[in-house]
Amino acid sequence: MSRRSGILEFAVLGLLRESPMHGYELRKRLNTSLGVFRAFSYGTLYPCLKTLVANGWLIEEPGNDTEAAPLTGRRAKIVYRLTAEGKEHFEQLLSQTGPDAYEDETFAARFAFFGQTSRDVRMRVLEGRRSRLEERLEKMRLSLARTRERLDDYTLELQRHGMESVEREVRWLNELIESERAGRDLKGPASGEPGSRDTTSGASGGLPRPGDDPRPDTPDDTAT
Repeated sequence: MSRRSGILEFAVLGLLRESPMHGYELRKRLNTSLGVFRAFSYGTLYPCLKTLVANGWLIEEPGNDTEAAPLTGRRAKIVYRLTAEGKEHFEQLLSQTGPDAYEDETFAARFAFFGQTSRDVRMRVLEGRRSRLEERLEKMRLSLARTRERLDDYTLELQRHGMESVEREVRWLNELIESERAGRDLKGPASGEPGSRDTTSGASGGLPRPGDDPRPDTPDDTAT
């Protein structure tokens, strides 16, 4: 399984732990809550859902529009519900604190479910992410020092911008770690979504910033 498909499965299980949803609702939540999935399609989501069903972590149920479906000629929407085995599997994934928890491709999704994660696990993930970014920042500074004289002004400015993005995320992580150590929980949107925080994106691989608008969705009532 690729890292991206793995984090998609993690996010789907986490969202369905909150409540059952059909495919369009899931895609919308993934788009709006987790910027890392902003560009993915139904063609990516539904194979993931089928895999989770085959593993026994989800079940498919008919939606509430089953009576209207024969009249409209449309298929009834399928609602996906988390099973007890799926909940147990998701909790196991939540407890993991290795590098996969804080890499660029996965950290945003892990952070979005911090509200369901124990404090000690949150601390290890945050500290791992900070350590990874501090290593990256040191390499960027060394590279800039070696190549500064050979760079034109625009390339130099781009590298500075990248460094500033990483520095901002490190400062943000320092604040979060301090809050965790002090025993303070963040108060914000449901499910631990970072919508009320000023986070970084782009060069640092951080979280999507508040106010970023996902591409418009067009519901497909026949899909699920």
